[in-house]
Amino acid sequence: MTTRVAVIGATGKMGRLVCDLVENAAEYDLVARLNSSSALSEMLGADVVIDLTVPAVSQSVVDFAVDNGIRVLVGTSGWSQSRIDSLSHKLKGRADVGAVIIPNFSLGSVLGTAFAALAARFFDSVEIVEAHQAGKVDSPSGTAVRTAELMAAARAGLGPVAAPHIDQRARGQQVATVPVHSLRLAGLLARQDVIFGGAGETLTITHNTLSADAYERGILVALAAARTCVGVTVGLDQLIDLGLPAATAEAPPASAVPPARPEEAEMEPGE
Repeated sequence: MTTRVAVIGATGKMGRLVCDLVENAAEYDLVARLNSSSALSEMLGADVVIDLTVPAVSQSVVDFAVDNGIRVLVGTSGWSQSRIDSLSHKLKGRADVGAVIIPNFSLGSVLGTAFAALAARFFDSVEIVEAHQAGKVDSPSGTAVRTAELMAAARAGLGPVAAPHIDQRARGQQVATVPVHSLRLAGLLARQDVIFGGAGETLTITHNTLSADAYERGILVALAAARTCVGVTVGLDQLIDLGLPAATAEAPPASAVPPARPEEAEMEPGE
């Protein structure tokens, strides 16, 4: 049996990509393409709605879908934790509907975020620099917010990251205590650098999106999950087996990660 799909934001770049994927998959039937002038009622009759709008519109799309018993796949950035919590409360006790919220459909980006959460237990100094095309309307990106939140969860037993001079605007916006810097430039698609600093070394975890092809596998994984979802699921990492410790697990005590001895900072590399 095919799943009937409606796409909201179908005329945008991501919307066109999603529509093509749905149309080319035998298990789905694209029943509606909505744009900014469409009435939300045009989604009625779909089994799953894919929201690819903008942060200011996304909430109303999701509320309408849920109120009408339609499952939702949210690909729109800007869903804060408070908004997610509100949606979770709205869906509590309902077995007929759910929502999957994906800050980034790229599998490589999900892996980069997972690696950053793993590394966050070993470095107190952490910052994120994310860059997207000039037309992206929100900042920080949903991926940067998700990365910062998962790193903070991984450091639950260690405390916040070191973020000096946070009173200065040029130090970026703090998300879960992590400074995040956003670039919006012509010629870019998407890039994120998570930069860790320690005594005598730095570690940078970089993910660079070169084309929209990077999103295809993740979109299909998320859409498959949305067909039967109940409650709220956030992040592609919840839908694939990364083989890594859960980022929300309690971090080891600070004593498990010994600080560098002062003299180590003065040592030359041993070669």
